Amino acid sequence: MATNMAQKRAKKAQRRKEVVAQKRKAEMLEAGLSAQVLRAVEAPIQYCLLTEPLFEIGIGTLVLARGATRHHLAMSSFLIDVFCLGIKDVMFKRLEGEVFEEYMDRANAGAPLVSVDPSYARKLLHEVAAWSQSIGFAPHRDFTAVERIFGDVSADASEASFRFGRDGKPVYIPGPMDTAPLVRQRVEQLRKHLGDGGFLLESAA
Repeated sequence: MATNMAQKRAKKAQRRKEVVAQKRKAEMLEAGLSAQVLRAVEAPIQYCLLTEPLFEIGIGTLVLARGATRHHLAMSSFLIDVFCLGIKDVMFKRLEGEVFEEYMDRANAGAPLVSVDPSYARKLLHEVAAWSQSIGFAPHRDFTAVERIFGDVSADASEASFRFGRDGKPVYIPGPMDTAPLVRQRVEQLRKHLGDGGFLLESAA
């Protein structure tokens, strides 16, 4: 019995060490990412683009890129689900203008991206992140760090108003990479916050 207890304590101690190590690694990565983003803010905004039919199809991409010229850019990209999940994915990278154009060509193949005012874009990010969090879905872990690329752009400068979900209800449409356990977890999260009739579950088209 004493041996079993000692083994259990040792396993718990090991798990705690692993959790602490993972947390420190994540903090270091975020610190490095934040530093890169803050350096990027020193350059002017060259592009601010958004999937045009975002509120019709429910999911789309917001891209903001800065650079001294359009030949060398620091690009941020936010995958947004305005029907349910909020900020699903976030990316930040430095790239050459030609590579950026190739990226945009691929992005436009799905649905066209159009220029939007940076204040409108930032307000959209803030509000969709807050809305999705209110129903149990936190924004992507890198959101806070990468969103700083907007610098001194004020979301309050935009008078836009947004309606998320559809007809007042969140609509969860599982993606092609969503596993059955993940779908169940998200549905339970919605039930917890909204009850059975407070949301819709639809199959992807």
